[in-house]
Amino acid sequence: MSINAILNKDILILGFKTGRSKYKENADYTTVQFEHEDERHVFFTGSQVIADQLRKYEANLPFVATIRKINRYYTLT
Repeated sequence: MSINAILNKDILILGFKTGRSKYKENADYTTVQFEHEDERHVFFTGSQVIADQLRKYEANLPFVATIRKINRYYTLT
């Protein structure tokens, strides 16, 4: 699912993993598994802000969050 399709909506973040991008050299990406409207989905993001926030709150999984776009970056609230 596109990250833009769930902007400003509550989602239940179930888990995530990070890895190296196949498309951008020296770049990481994060795969996020979440539930929205009782269906499980995933989205992929290169957002370092979201990756840092997920690592910081990993012990609290699963948790409800909202993805917001602030200027040029995405963040969890």
